[in-house]
This record gives sequence, structure tokens and C-alpha cells, in this order.
Amino acid sequence: MLWVAALLIVASSIGQNDKTLKRKVAIGRFTNETQYGKGIFYDRDNDPMRKQALDILSAKLASSGKFILLERDGLEELVAEAGADMQKIGADYVILGSITKFGRKVEGDQRVFSSTKTQTVEAGVSIRLVEVASGLIIYSDEASGYAETSSKTTLGIGGTAGFDATLSDKAISAALSQLVENIINKCMDKPWRGYVLAVEDGNYIISGGKTQGITEGARFQLMKKGKMVNNPQTGMKIELPGTKMGTLTVTACIGDTPETEISFCSYDGTAIDTEKLLEYYIMEEN
Repeated sequence: MLWVAALLIVASSIGQNDKTLKRKVAIGRFTNETQYGKGIFYDRDNDPMRKQALDILSAKLASSGKFILLERDGLEELVAEAGADMQKIGADYVILGSITKFGRKVEGDQRVFSSTKTQTVEAGVSIRLVEVASGLIIYSDEASGYAETSSKTTLGIGGTAGFDATLSDKAISAALSQLVENIINKCMDKPWRGYVLAVEDGNYIISGGKTQGITEGARFQLMKKGKMVNNPQTGMKIELPGTKMGTLTVTACIGDTPETEISFCSYDGTAIDTEKLLEYYIMEEN
């Protein structure tokens, strides 16, 4: 029976390692930078193409099962700032996107006994992924997508439909599909981070809860932030590796929504300065 016990231990270990802490992602805005469909009374906030792209991107990210999606409008000012101001967003990453190209055309082929009409739509999409903790753009790319449909009539019999409005959805979806996998990889490549919100009566209260994948008994490293230094080549600030202070063990999770969830932890390690909690962060154990 020893081999059975060994298998159970291995299976349990695999199950624990497969658990993924979901990243919080805010889709800050998605704009339509093309002139398509824009008239005198154009309303940017109610742009149907903008909403199409936002909904499609949200659905694709949600289907991966690796994210908690937070919709945040008007983040342009916050994205330009770094540090604590960015952390007020309440997300790990912010996605900014725009439709940069959109066109449609109809081509026909008329013959003696038949005619064919082909409708084609091309859409171009640009994406930027911003890491909230640093305020840096860690991924930027654009892609194009195409969609088409054809109808044929023979001796007057066959489809004569007008322009297929679903083609715009399909073209935008095709463009976004080329970018979503890279977005997922960039977000998941970086170690998950959380923060200590307060210390009360020996309990360490951290951000995040069950919807994010945090469970009772989960263990995290409590780290002190490394020194910030300037990179003379780029002029940008870089955070040096942090110092491990101790281990946090989750004892309870409370909260109803991703925005309000918190977890209570016990702590084993070097004493920290509870008056300067912003100098610390938590991360997954290796």
C-alpha cells in the first residue's frame, strides 16, 4: 500500500501546484480612432464599435479563467502616473485598447445565369498592457483581422441579403484573438503580488480572497520592497529584488466581491514596521 500513499501525495502536490491565483485586470478604455460611423452627433461613450471591442476582449479574457475583470473608465490620467496613485485602481494590470483601422467593401461577379456578391470587413486593433505596480507598459502590439461572406444567385434564385453587420464583430474578434494569448502570457509570467492592508491584534489582513484563488491554509512570503534605482540607459526607475521577512498563512477569507475581499493571516517571521505597510508586499511561495 506504500505505492498508493505515494501516488496520493504526488497527486495532492500536483493539485496544489496547479492552483492559479487570478490576476485582477482592469480594461480602462477601448476607443474607436477610425472615422467609420462618426457623424455630427457622434457620442464617444456610446460608440457601438467601441462597445463591441470591449465586450469581445472581456469575453476572451474571462474564458481563460485566469483573471478577475474590473471595468474602469477614464484611466488615462492614472496610467501616466506611477507608484501609489496607480494602485488606487485596485488592479494588477490595466489594458488600454483602440480600434485603429476599419473598412468594408462589397465585390460582385455578374455572369449570364448567376451572380456572386462578397462582403469583406477588415479591422485593426491596438493594445497596451500596463503593470499597475510600476506604471510601465509591459506589452504593446497591434493586429488586423478579416471576415467575409458570400451570397450567390442562379437564375434569380438565391440570397440577396444586404450588408452583414456581424462581420464587424468577426473582424474585431479575429484581430483581438492574435493579441489575447500574449496578454495572458505577460500577466501570468510575472509573480502574483498582494499587499498587507492592516495589522490588528496579531492578524495580518491582506488584499484578495476566494474569487482570486486564495484559500484557507494558503501560504505567502512577506517581502520588503527593494531599493529603487535609476537605469542610466533608459532613465527609468527599477525596483531591486525584495528581502523575505517571513511567511503568512491564511486563516480566513471574507468579502462579497473582488473589490471588497480580504483575507486574515497569521505571521511567522521577522517583525515589520506596521506604520509603513506600503514598504512591504506579499507573493506566492516558491
